[in-house]
Amino acid sequence: MKMHVKALILPLLLLFTTLTVYAQQDTTRKLNEIVIKENRMQLPFSKQNRNIWIIDAEKIKSLPARSVSELLSYVSGLDVRQRGPGGLQADISIDGGTFDQSLVLLNGIKVSDPQTGHNMMNLPISIDDIDHIEVLRGSASRIYGINALTGAVNIVTRDAGNTGVAANVFAGSSFKDNISGDKYYNYGLRASGSLVLNGSRHLLSAGLEAGNGYRYNTAFNNQKVYYQGNYRVGKTDALEVMAGYVHNNFGANSFYSAPGDKESEETIKTALASAAYTTRLSQNWTIVPKVSYRNNVDDYLYIKQTPDKFHNHHQTHVLDAELNNTITTSIGTFGIGLEARTERINSTNLGKSNRNNAGLFTEYRFEPLAGLLASLGVYTNYNSDFGWQAFPGLDVGYNFYGNWRVFANLGTGQRLPTYTDLYYKGPTNIGNDQLKPEKSKYAEGGLKFNSERLQLNASFFIRRIDSFIDWVKALQTDPWQPQNFGRIHTKGLTLATDYTLKTSSTILDDIRLGASYTYLNPNLKKTLASANFSRYALESLRNQLSTNLNASLFQMFALTLTTRYCERISYKDYMTMDARLAFKKQHYSIYADAANIFDIQYIEAGAVPMPGSWFTLGLKTAF
Repeated sequence: MKMHVKALILPLLLLFTTLTVYAQQDTTRKLNEIVIKENRMQLPFSKQNRNIWIIDAEKIKSLPARSVSELLSYVSGLDVRQRGPGGLQADISIDGGTFDQSLVLLNGIKVSDPQTGHNMMNLPISIDDIDHIEVLRGSASRIYGINALTGAVNIVTRDAGNTGVAANVFAGSSFKDNISGDKYYNYGLRASGSLVLNGSRHLLSAGLEAGNGYRYNTAFNNQKVYYQGNYRVGKTDALEVMAGYVHNNFGANSFYSAPGDKESEETIKTALASAAYTTRLSQNWTIVPKVSYRNNVDDYLYIKQTPDKFHNHHQTHVLDAELNNTITTSIGTFGIGLEARTERINSTNLGKSNRNNAGLFTEYRFEPLAGLLASLGVYTNYNSDFGWQAFPGLDVGYNFYGNWRVFANLGTGQRLPTYTDLYYKGPTNIGNDQLKPEKSKYAEGGLKFNSERLQLNASFFIRRIDSFIDWVKALQTDPWQPQNFGRIHTKGLTLATDYTLKTSSTILDDIRLGASYTYLNPNLKKTLASANFSRYALESLRNQLSTNLNASLFQMFALTLTTRYCERISYKDYMTMDARLAFKKQHYSIYADAANIFDIQYIEAGAVPMPGSWFTLGLKTAF
């Protein structure tokens, strides 16, 4: 490893120690009162007994990121494996898991795709639509149901607080020439409007980003539109609706089957809609019925010049209905939820299939002693292909000495095989319809501090995944095929801090510092002797360090510097640095971003080299 881990950990530990000196004088900050948007047992961030980290609105505005995927890449413990800039195509995994073991939600609506986890980040929103992002690490079936094996990412969009309009226009380039002698470039436009009426609030946004890529056959065109509305019904009830559509077309050079897919192209079209009605049956009983629908079309051309050869067309339909109840009593709070989910696919390669899932959530939260908060529950699940399963969980936390909190949790999880795992047919990949679901057991303990200016988190976890699914083969000449081929034990350490320093200087208004570090130690035990080669089993990050600095100057400039250090088990270590400089006035701001300032060459997924340096100039307006 080129950079010694001790040299990375020492500054972070010093930062923890130094900032704690300020902690005793602080009061609760707004970040701590952000309510984590679980479906039943909602608690503010400061009272959570899980390893949860928030990317808040202030940080989202300051980070030099163009997409949700790039925002998530600044969170230690999240392995964002992109195949292009601007969220073109990205896989999200948590704490050493695979991209199919993580659950992504939009306002609590699951956006997982039964075809493949590769499509999970095809979202109809831009970063300008987001209020905050909640990252929950650890097995979370008790909270979210199936496929939250290693954790969940819930993206919460902003409310229409005031009537107005906003726009964001930008353009960028690497200033490097393509084979035609032209410069690689991209451009984008995002616009949104908010309307606040007496009994309703509405948000409508649309976006376009396109470019000629950053290397051969990586041109892209991404278009999206999103609407959300909140309607007040009577004095206590509310109806929330959400709908969005995204059309994403891109050259997929070496994305999945390098080097043979140099001329490949992919188009993904995703439609998402949901409605939730919140009503209070009594002062102590809140009930929320919710329904959502997701349609995804994935059209893949292995050779775009000959579309009739190796042309895969997949269409999935997912309908999900939930009935969530929260009941407050003198002995604690009870959460009861029912879920019904149906998944269908019609594919030229995977065939026609459907499966149904039914689930029952039961949870109980109570405070047996002052400062001691505990939650326990179980998710009982029936799947038409895999039968009955039950997934219990428990978390407990104790507040002491002001804002300090010690916490521990136990969790279990399940990941169902995707339709690609089960039924894929190709010259180098063959599915396996005999696969069993993956299962996990998870235990974590840690220490938190939350105050007006400072958040600290230190935790350690152990996790075991049984019946681990990976694409394997016995000989190099064999095709890849998924098998339940092993058991993976992972130990992990997380350290994270976020500190805001307020000053009275006219030059320097305030400074916000953040740092997070994750160390992972996975151990694989094969249970299938013939699996000599595997794709994903041990490709996780071992060491990951993220830092960010944001400073406001002269009440009109903002400077952000970020670094990301990654050491992957199967790849060399590397460090990148990004920056943003913004000039801000009341109704507009001008910003300049520099990504990968030192032009580091690295790979996040497969054989896809990531872009080198990229420079962007943009203008934001709001009225």
